[in-house]
Amino acid sequence: TMQAATVRTHLFRGKLDDLISPNAAFERVASGFHFVEGPVWYADAGALLFSDIIGNTMYRLGKAGEVDVFRKPSQMANGSTLDREGRLLTCEHATSRVSRTTADGHYEVIASHFQGSELNSPNDIVIRRDGSVYFTDPNSGRTRKYGVERSQELDFQGVYRLQPDTGELALLVDDFAKPNGLCFSHDEAVLFVNDTDRQHIRAFDVKADGSVANSRVWATTGGDLPGVADGMKLDSKGNLYCCGSGGIHVFDPDGARLGVIATPEVAANFTWGGRDLTDLYVTATHSIYRLGLNVAGHNPLAS
Repeated sequence: TMQAATVRTHLFRGKLDDLISPNAAFERVASGFHFVEGPVWYADAGALLFSDIIGNTMYRLGKAGEVDVFRKPSQMANGSTLDREGRLLTCEHATSRVSRTTADGHYEVIASHFQGSELNSPNDIVIRRDGSVYFTDPNSGRTRKYGVERSQELDFQGVYRLQPDTGELALLVDDFAKPNGLCFSHDEAVLFVNDTDRQHIRAFDVKADGSVANSRVWATTGGDLPGVADGMKLDSKGNLYCCGSGGIHVFDPDGARLGVIATPEVAANFTWGGRDLTDLYVTATHSIYRLGLNVAGHNPLAS
């Protein structure tokens, strides 16, 4: 991996003055990877976990900027998240599974099939306060570039809810072209899921039983520059950030686009880190970048 370097490519288009200082700049904190994704911030350790999908390795970026191997092979891991017990949940392209790893290293598979058929390739994952797990399942990990080339057993690209105590897997939505990033509103009354192929973000009302209803297109992330709808999260003020054309698109809570954080390389995902969650860590193709913001990220586990 290459040495960290400050990269002055701070093109913040739109009404982002309240979120980003004019003199802010991206810092490249690690580089030399094939295709980075799945960033997770470990607040206690001040460390960032991330995955190089094509490199089939998960890495840990430490406080001093050192990069160590966390897991190899990673089964071409993509999105990951932490639950309230501090366990790591990871979407695996090569195995079409969702795995869970405890703090002491115990590894187990928590989702692999739906109604007898292999999942496509779990992509990104979030956890509700009640412990239920929501994840997207496009077929990207069944392609030669981002996984292991093989035929699909399911004839749709689904969004699922997993009940962790029973292992029951419920199909929530099956009409996406390629579901990818997902996140909840602060009150968890709304689930947002984006579609890589259609370049838009859909919103769903979350019902009492955890299922969803009232699908609507909430915003679009398209444009002429490289980049597709991918990683997606909210900040502490309820603004929604989503990878898209040209960088990370930022929308206010009503779905109006405030602007685009132009990234030095094409961004696939991001998370908030740092002591007060005001550092935006971006997984952008070959590198990890850090950008200081004026607003903290939303931490669903803290509420």
